[in-house]
This record gives sequence, C-alpha cells and structure tokens, in this order.
Amino acid sequence: MNRNIMELLAPAGSLDIFKAVIRAGADAVYVGGSAFGARAYANNFTEEEMFEAIDYAHIRNRKVYMTVNTLMKNREIKEELVDFLRPYYEHGLDAVIVQDLGAIDIIRKEFPDLPIHSSTQTTVTGVEGAKFMKNLGVTRVVTAREMDLSEIKRIQDEVGIEIETFVHGALCYCYSGQCLLSSILGGRSGNRGRCAQPCRLPYSVLDNKKEEYVRDKFVLSPKDQALIEYLPQMIEHGIFSLKIEGRMKQATYAAGVVSVYRKYLDKAIEYYEGGIESYKVSKEDYQMLMDLGNRCGFTDGYLREHNGKDMITISKPNHEKTKGQLQDLITAKYVDKEEYIPIKGKLFLHKNAEAFIEVKKDDITVNIHGNIVDVAQNRPLLQEDVRKRMNKTKDTPFCFESFEIDMDDDIFVPNGVLNHLRRDALDALKEKMLQNKAERIELSLPVTENQESKAENKSSNEFNIICSIEDRKVLDSVLKHEMVNDIYLESVAYAKASLLEEIKEDISKIKKSNKKAYFVLPAIFRYNTSKSYKNIIPSIVNMNIDGFVVKNYEEFQYILTIKKELNVDFIVILDHNMYTYNDFSINEFTKKGADIVTVPIELNKKEISQRVNDNSEMIIYGYYGLMTSAQCVKKTTFGCDKKKTVTYLKDRYNKLFPVKNYCDECYNVIYNTLPVYLLDKVDEIKKMNINRFRLNFTIESKLDVDKIIAEMEKRVKKPSEKAAISVNDFTRGHYKRGVE
Repeated sequence: MNRNIMELLAPAGSLDIFKAVIRAGADAVYVGGSAFGARAYANNFTEEEMFEAIDYAHIRNRKVYMTVNTLMKNREIKEELVDFLRPYYEHGLDAVIVQDLGAIDIIRKEFPDLPIHSSTQTTVTGVEGAKFMKNLGVTRVVTAREMDLSEIKRIQDEVGIEIETFVHGALCYCYSGQCLLSSILGGRSGNRGRCAQPCRLPYSVLDNKKEEYVRDKFVLSPKDQALIEYLPQMIEHGIFSLKIEGRMKQATYAAGVVSVYRKYLDKAIEYYEGGIESYKVSKEDYQMLMDLGNRCGFTDGYLREHNGKDMITISKPNHEKTKGQLQDLITAKYVDKEEYIPIKGKLFLHKNAEAFIEVKKDDITVNIHGNIVDVAQNRPLLQEDVRKRMNKTKDTPFCFESFEIDMDDDIFVPNGVLNHLRRDALDALKEKMLQNKAERIELSLPVTENQESKAENKSSNEFNIICSIEDRKVLDSVLKHEMVNDIYLESVAYAKASLLEEIKEDISKIKKSNKKAYFVLPAIFRYNTSKSYKNIIPSIVNMNIDGFVVKNYEEFQYILTIKKELNVDFIVILDHNMYTYNDFSINEFTKKGADIVTVPIELNKKEISQRVNDNSEMIIYGYYGLMTSAQCVKKTTFGCDKKKTVTYLKDRYNKLFPVKNYCDECYNVIYNTLPVYLLDKVDEIKKMNINRFRLNFTIESKLDVDKIIAEMEKRVKKPSEKAAISVNDFTRGHYKRGVE
C-alpha cells in the first residue's frame, strides 16, 4: 500500500480498539488522552496505555495523533497543558489535533518540532482560514465536513498544506465549533468534549405565525456520511488523510469500517496510478458498511449539494447496526486475533564458543552474544527443542517467518539461557525499530510584526454601549439614543443586490448621529460568499467605516490582508465565537491584528474575572445563536422559496427556538428560546475591566429595542436606582454556571 498518496485515519476510544483498527489496515489512529479531548465520555487512554499504543503503532510503521481539541480555560492552559503533553511528546507522539489558538501558540513554543493539526472545530471552510492556520505553524488542516471537493482543491492549490477530511461516520447538524445548543440547554459543552447531542431529539416545526406544520420529527439529525465511492476524486482533489469518525463506537464498528476503506483505498490508489481501468464499490461491501452502522441509510450530500432533506434522518435518529455473523467475523479477524510482525532469525550454537543470535526485520538487524556453549555431559540438546524454545514469541510483537539453526550435535545450553538470548534479541530489535519513529518537523514561520491595538481602552468611569442589529428597520430607534456609541450593522440585514447602496445610507445616518459604524461579516465565509464580499468590502472601506466584526478565520485573514493591501486603518473586532477562553489566545489574536475581542459566552463570572479583559467587550443582552448550520430547517420541512423568514423549533418541553434562514449565504442560525439578560450586572462586570457592553438585536421589534436601550441608559446614568427589568422572561446564560 502507498501511504505517500493518501492516509487512512481511524478512531480509537480504547487500547483494544486501537490495536484492532491497525490490524484492519489503518495508517494512523487518533485517540484521546486523559484530558483536553473532545470526547470526554470515551474510554480515553491512560498514560501507560498511550505509551503502549505509540509503541504498538510505531513498530508497525503507523502513526498516532492525540486529540487536544477542547477550548482551554486559563488555569488549564497555564498549569496543565505542557506537563500533560511532555511525556507523550518524549515517547514519540506523531501529532496533536488542536482547536484552541492559545494551545497552538504554547505547543509551538514548547514543542516546536511537533506537528499540529487544526481540528475541524476551528471551522476552516476556505483558503484564507487555511492560510491563517499555516501561518500559525499548523501542519495539517482538518476541513469542515460541509465543504465540497472544489473548495478543498482550492486550499490545496493556493495554500499547499496537508488536508484531512472526514470520509465516514456521524455528521453534526452544525458547523463544528459553532454549536452551543448542548451547552446552553444542559451545561454540557461540545467545545469541552461533553456534547449531549440534543440535535438527535425530536422537534416540531412552526411557521412564522407560530402555527405547527411538522410534529415531532428528527429535523436536526443528519444521516451518517459514507464517501467510499468518491475515493479516487478525493485523491485527485488533494486530500491526504481520510478520517473515519467514531471514538465513541465499538471495536467491531471501527475495525469493520476500516477494513472496507482499506480495501477500497488501495484500489483507488491503484486506479489513480493507472494500475486498473475502473473503480467501483461492490454492493456487498457497501451493505457491509450499512450493517456495521447507519442512521436511516447514508448520505454523500455535502459532495453533491449544499443541503437537503435527503441528508436528514427525519424519522429516527439512532445509529442502527446488524448483529450476528458479521460482528463475530470482525471480532475474530481483528479484535481477538493478535497481529505479529514477521521477522527472520539465525542462531549459532557451537561448543566452546559464544552462543550467537541474529534477528532481522527488513534492513534492521540485531546481533546478540550469549554465554559459552558447553559440551553435553549427558543428553545433548536437540534442534527441535531449540526451535520450540525460540518460537515462544507470543509475549512480543514478533513471530519468526524463518529461523535458521546452526549447531553442533553434542552441546548443552540450559533453557533459561536460550530464553534469555531470545528475549534480549527481540527486545533489542524492538528498541531499534522504535528509534526515531516519530515524525518531527522543521518550521519556517512568516515573521509577524506585533500589532498594537487601535481600540480605545476607555477609562474605568466610562461605558461604551454597542448595538448590533439584524434589521435595518430598527436603526432609527437605536440612533435616537444618545448613549449608544457604536452600531454593528449585520451583513444579514441587507440583500446582496442593494447592499452597497443601503450600507452607504446607514453609515451616513450613523455618522450624522456622531456614532461609529461597524460592518459585521457573515457567520460562514465559504468560497461563494468570500467571492462576492471581496468585491464589496473595499467599497465599504471607502465609505469611512470604522471597522469590521469577524466571525471566522477566513474573514480574519482576509480583513488583515485588505488592511495591508489598501493601507487603511480600521478596527478589527472578533465576535464571541472566535474563542478567547484564555489569555494566550487573546494575546495570539492581538498579535495577529485583532483590536477588540468578545468574551466567550461559555465562561462564568469567575472565569471572566480571571481573563485579561483589556480591549474586550461582552454581550449583555440578546438571543444567543446556538447553532450555525449549512442545513435549512425551512427547506427540510416546508421547502425552499429563497425568502428569509423566522420559523420555530418546539422541543419536548414546548420551548420555542427561533430559526432564521439567511438565504444569500445559505446558512441557518438557531437561536435560544430566551434572551440573555445581564443589564443589571454592568457595574459588576465593569469591575472586571470591561467597559464595552453589547446589545444584540435579532428578532426584536422597534418597541423592544427602544425599551432595552432605554433601560440600559437608565442603569448607566443612575446606577444607584434599581431599574425595572423590561424583559418578561430571560436567562443569565453561563454567567453564573459556566461549563465543565
């Protein structure tokens, strides 16, 4: 098999599964250690098991990647991360998979030659995001599952970074890294590896008049993905690593799926190299994948279309498999059966000379000398007894495929001496085979000048009130409030056809009101979106815009490039989903060019107070976006009419979640049932060195907007007076409880 063309990457939630997937043909395995992994409820590896796994893989010329892909709080990243990683690094770990920007920074500094793979949780969806990661020192990007082959090919052509893509297994409804549904509903954060999968529950769908038209269907539950029929195209489009999902799955599933993909990856490589005329997956092998586990069948949807009803389970969400003979066969072949490495050996036993053994694997040879061989006084040593003794290798990784014995007839060697000779030889061979097995790299990173923040860090006696609006109709209501300083104009408030004209009008209004105007870029910045905005953004810059709010790495990289190319100065603000859980990530973003960062909404009061909050702002009112998805609730249930509207999901507790479909960029945002309300906590928050307070308006009426801003102003002007809370029902979000 040619591992230089494409790698088959398998999951393992335990040491037994790890060994099974390697026997089934995996080139590399990704696993979680005892901390920082995005599958906190898997049977993650102890330190001893990790060492054994690394050795098991390396002696078989396979690789091990460790998931360190949770977002990290200050204490964890400062006190635990380096000590946690060091023993695995020293033992030969091949790479780490990382989400947190602060963690990338620390790993680069502490372990500069250790490869880093950016997790799919970083939501890399295009060229600019991949460039940003490469400039950080990331050696491989794991692309968002929603990308099609042409988008991936652009990354390969324009960035030249190693690409890893999911090929089989469960799909999230949400863009990975952009989901807060489990976190807000039950405190189990997907960003911290504890997702409770509320997307697999039934929901009713209501129209914009809150009239029900779908009852109790699994509208957020995607089918499992199976891309086995596309392997030759994936090679052609520059994908190097094929990732199978399933660290929570059983050994029979993981090993069985790997065995099928191993078979067809070898065929795809042969086809790619011109060794065979066609590539086709047999019905029997496809059925085998179905029998190992599926959700209402499989989908290959994201390679064919952007979204669709046929990609969603609708009727049931559970992962089904066929029990019986197939499971038993896989267990016998890969799980219970040990795989030994074939080696060659020679043994020389001649009287009055040192015993001598040579063992060999490919071009690696080990020679071991033993004691002087004695002349037999009674019964001489028989060759068949020596061979039996030498073949007792089951407690080692090896078995002899050939073993030559050159010995005299009248000699005697104690069994203990023969055992010792064999053990020493095989231990030495293992040690030699493990030397220098870990992949280590030499990085030449671009020199980045430290950026000095252009944002005003107002004195502790001042407030900066920001209003973010998704509806142009409420702009006049916002502008009449003198204390509002900054207006964030959300891109979704504008139709593409009239965007520049309307933006110009709104910026003019804002400037006349002596306020600052910022443009908020879309939640997702994939190729078609970026293509259109690259024609729009320079024009917005020329309208004297004060800055941009970015929500992903693609936008951040592009906006930094625009600043440099146009030689203009404006403020760059990172939204809350450009996660700054810890001071290291804040520092790294700031060095790259961010002027203001938004406090992540999963941090509680204590954790926020422990952050470096200079030039941070905080959302203190608004409906949190809980999911950003390429799928569309309206299209799945009602049909696509290309009209932006608000629909609602109703859960089993009769709570309503507003859903907005943003048709220009073709993504959905599912909002929380209640707005977060922290207006009465501003004095408390201010003591944390935060003086920028954002009000997010998404589905509110003009009257609602007026009431909220007026209440905020009253609290600022007369903090000693207890203002009434104008919202009937609200949530504190994570301000009090936080996440594990």
